[in-house]
Amino acid sequence: MKLFLREHIPLISINIVQVLIILFTFWLGGYRNYPLALYSLFLGAFLLTVYLTYRYITHKAFYKRLTSSIEGLDEANQSLGYAPLPEALERLLKSQYTQYMNELNVQAKKRSDHLTFINQWVHQMKTPLSVIELLAQEDDDEKIESIREEADRLGKGLEMVLYAARLEAFEHDFQVGPVSLGKITEQTIRDNKRLFIKSRVYPETNIDPEIVVESDEKWLSFILNQFITNAVKYSSGISQKIMITVSKAEDHALIEIQDHGIGIAKTDMKRIFHPFFTGENGRLYRESTGMGLYLAKEVCDLLGHEIEMESEKDKGTKVKLII
Repeated sequence: MKLFLREHIPLISINIVQVLIILFTFWLGGYRNYPLALYSLFLGAFLLTVYLTYRYITHKAFYKRLTSSIEGLDEANQSLGYAPLPEALERLLKSQYTQYMNELNVQAKKRSDHLTFINQWVHQMKTPLSVIELLAQEDDDEKIESIREEADRLGKGLEMVLYAARLEAFEHDFQVGPVSLGKITEQTIRDNKRLFIKSRVYPETNIDPEIVVESDEKWLSFILNQFITNAVKYSSGISQKIMITVSKAEDHALIEIQDHGIGIAKTDMKRIFHPFFTGENGRLYRESTGMGLYLAKEVCDLLGHEIEMESEKDKGTKVKLII
C-alpha cells in the first residue's frame, strides 16, 4: 500500500493542480457559479478515487511482490494479476527462474562430474601406493623406512582429498547404525601405529568397551583419525604420551583426546575450525593444511555430534567429541 501511494503521489498532485488551473481560468473569465465549481471538484476527486481503487485492486499482487522478499524459488512462478505491468513482471520473473534453474543444473552436473573424477583419481592413485607399500615391506633399510613414512603421508593425504570430496554429497554417503566407540577408537589407534612409533608418542587409553552409539562408523573413524593424528603430530619431540578416554556421561557418550604438546595460541582458538586456517602452528609444521579440523567439524555438524576444544599454548590440547 505504501509503495502504491508513493508511486501515485505525482498523479494525484497533477490532477489537483489541473483542476485548480481550470477553475481559476473560468474564474478569470468571469464565471462565478461556486456550487457548480464545487460539484466539478467532487466529480474529479470521485473519478480519481475510483481509478486509484481499481488500479490498486488489479495491481495488489504486483505491489506485494515488489515490497516482499522471495523466500523460495517457486514464488517466482506466482501469478501477479492480469494488468499489462504485472504480466510483464511475471514473464520476466519466470524467464529469470528458468534461466537460473538451467544454470543450476549445469553447475550441479559439473560438480557431480568433478566429484566423480576426484573419487576415481584417488582410487587410481591408491593402487600404485599399495604397490610401493608392499615393496617397501621387503626391506628394513633406513631409506626404505623413509619411503614407507612418505607413502603413509601420501595415503593420508589421499584420504583427506577423498573425504573432502565425499562431504559435498554427504547425504548420499552416510549410514547411521550402532557403533562401538571402544572398537572404533582402538582401530584408529592401530591404523596410526606407525605414526606413533615414528613420533615416539604413545597412547594411554581408558576405554569403556560397552559404549555403543548411533552414528556412521566410517565418518566417525575419519573424525577420530584427525584428532589423534593432530595430537601425535603436535606432541612429537615434546611429550611422550597422549591420553585417550571413552566414557559415558548422563545422556551422551564422550571421547576425550588429551595431549601435552605445543598447544594452540589463544588468538587462534576462534578460527581453528575455519577452512585452510593453520595459525601459528602452521608456521612450525609446514605440512599443516588447515583442513582436518574444518572437515571434522563439518562432519560432526551433519551427524549431530559436538566438538569442544580446550588448549593452552605450550601446555597441550584437550578435544572432546560429544556423541
